[in-house]
Amino acid sequence: MALRIRLAGSWLILITSAVLVVSVSAKNFIRTWNFDVDLPDTLPKDFVAGTLFDGRPAGDWKVLQTDQAKSPPQVLGQLMGKGAEHAYKIVMVDNTESSDLDFQASFLPVEGKADMGGGLIWRAADDRNYYLTRANPLEQNIRIYRVVKGIRHMLKNFDQTIAVKKWHTLHVITRGCQIQAFYDENPVFDLCDETFTTGRIGLWTKSDAVTYFDDLRLTIIR
Repeated sequence: MALRIRLAGSWLILITSAVLVVSVSAKNFIRTWNFDVDLPDTLPKDFVAGTLFDGRPAGDWKVLQTDQAKSPPQVLGQLMGKGAEHAYKIVMVDNTESSDLDFQASFLPVEGKADMGGGLIWRAADDRNYYLTRANPLEQNIRIYRVVKGIRHMLKNFDQTIAVKKWHTLHVITRGCQIQAFYDENPVFDLCDETFTTGRIGLWTKSDAVTYFDDLRLTIIR
């Protein structure tokens, strides 16, 4: 009887531990943001704006209540509608360091004469070093870059009709050196690059582009 009690106790501990592992894994490796419970006119928790080369904040990033939200009532917007050609407006998300990941977000091109649209960044060491894929309705293309010391190096280009003032989705999956990118869930890029191995995720616009983002989802694979 004593042996059976000890076995039963061990079995209960084993089951409890397994449940905890699943719970912790789900909490740590899958994160979503729809900005609907965040305070308007502020940055959400863990979101940190980068800086421009002159030290100014890299954009005017804030939660905005709008009837244009993909999942109402709120979005995260980059609202600074001016900037030089190479003014990269960046916001990064703390506590998202990862190597292999599945990251997607929806974006709405709102305004811009020199530039429009936006992009996703990942494996960001800081606001000067990261991978980027972006979609530009003015140029009607999607591109993927590595950005090293603030300078973009294009890896691939894909010409694509991109409607303005309409929601689109960018989606990136990385495993090791392999990078796969999707636009509105259609495959666009599949390549290998080994410049960056780990880092944070973030969002990106450029120059005078005003862009809304919604429904971010990150799955950390490793």
